[in-house]
Amino acid sequence: MKVQIYTLQSVDEAKKVASLGVDLVGVTPANIGLPGEITLEMGKDICASLTGTTTVAISVSNNISEIIDMVLFVKPDILHLCGDPGSISVNDIEKIKEKLLDTGIEIMFAISVDSEEAIQNAINFSDMSDYLILDTSTTDVEGIGASGKIHDWNISRSIVQNVKTPVILAGGLSIENVQEAIAKVKPWGVDSLTHTNKLMDDGSFVKDFKKVEEFVKKSKEII
Repeated sequence: MKVQIYTLQSVDEAKKVASLGVDLVGVTPANIGLPGEITLEMGKDICASLTGTTTVAISVSNNISEIIDMVLFVKPDILHLCGDPGSISVNDIEKIKEKLLDTGIEIMFAISVDSEEAIQNAINFSDMSDYLILDTSTTDVEGIGASGKIHDWNISRSIVQNVKTPVILAGGLSIENVQEAIAKVKPWGVDSLTHTNKLMDDGSFVKDFKKVEEFVKKSKEII
């Protein structure tokens, strides 16, 4: 079971979670008020600092030029596209992949699991994506994800059964429910942001390394 952890905000923090067995380290290079966002420069430093761990950079934009500029600067292994539902088309992904053809950067596309329509949506985007991430939308945060809430795992399981693309399950996963989620959905990987955070007095957060370590352990020990 692969484990993806969002969102890392320093080189030291990213290296620490990687040392705990995290397979994919997610960063949020932006300046629009996303949770845990960092500068493009910090995103680039984090991605350059990790060896043997896959790096992922998120974008909620639907502007192809803006997306390309970010990803070519930050240079992650994977570009995570999670704009609002419907803001990115299959043709848009095709254009992005053409621009990134010589870089080796892969595409992870976010599917908002809010109804059974998500199944067909995932099928439509699966061939053009290297990974799908199934997440829970919220009106509080731009894009798909960062809600801290679970969705209908029955729908997620149907998606896994109907696509060949590796699927990462996200949305409200925690130490308490990740094994149940894996057993139910049988994804390729699982993702955590909200429930592996430690909240600070000013409202910001850092990663809770004990929670990350336990999340990794629980995710990888289930068959």
